[in-house]
Amino acid sequence: MESLSHLFDNNRAWSEGIRQVKPEFFLELSRQQSPKYLWIGCSDSRVPANQIVGLAPGELFVHRNIANLVVHTDLNCLSVMQFAVEILKVRHIIVCGHYGCSGVGAVLRRDRLGLSDNWLRHVQDVWQKHEKTLTTFAETEAVDRLCELNVLEQVGNVCSTTIAREAWERSQELAVHGWIYGLHGGLLKDLNVTVTKAEEAGEASKKAVEGLRK
Repeated sequence: MESLSHLFDNNRAWSEGIRQVKPEFFLELSRQQSPKYLWIGCSDSRVPANQIVGLAPGELFVHRNIANLVVHTDLNCLSVMQFAVEILKVRHIIVCGHYGCSGVGAVLRRDRLGLSDNWLRHVQDVWQKHEKTLTTFAETEAVDRLCELNVLEQVGNVCSTTIAREAWERSQELAVHGWIYGLHGGLLKDLNVTVTKAEEAGEASKKAVEGLRK
């Protein structure tokens, strides 16, 4: 079996590099965790959350799964959200997808992946919701549009959780954003949906979807 010693070497080099710049960094980090942001993104290895937004360890609370889904029966995601909002008091929840998402592409092409198909059924729901529009595009562009629409759907799902709604009811500062990342250029795109209170959610999502169709 292949040895993973090179990963420990990388870790030592990474730690030493940070301590050379800021000797007290890890000591300070160990004493508290106070991120302002919760990132809900895809598990894709090409989308490293902290790095693409230039944030250091301790500045971004992260949850990742295949196709960046927010499912109301997923206690893993909901527990992360609850901890982030109620315990850490994050001010922003960022749902970030990425173009060329393998999971989204599999749904559009109707590929069979095995167990993952059950998880991706939630993306299938988004596809069916927007099928009339998506069928007007060639496959590559249709995948990208579905990636965007999937982000908007998940923003709506975040906003309809009891976690977000109860935070807004107690006047806690919380904004939910929908972004997407481009693998080819390494740049983020704002999908122009930001929700700061429950009553904004439906209209914000509707406007964002209409904006994608233009």
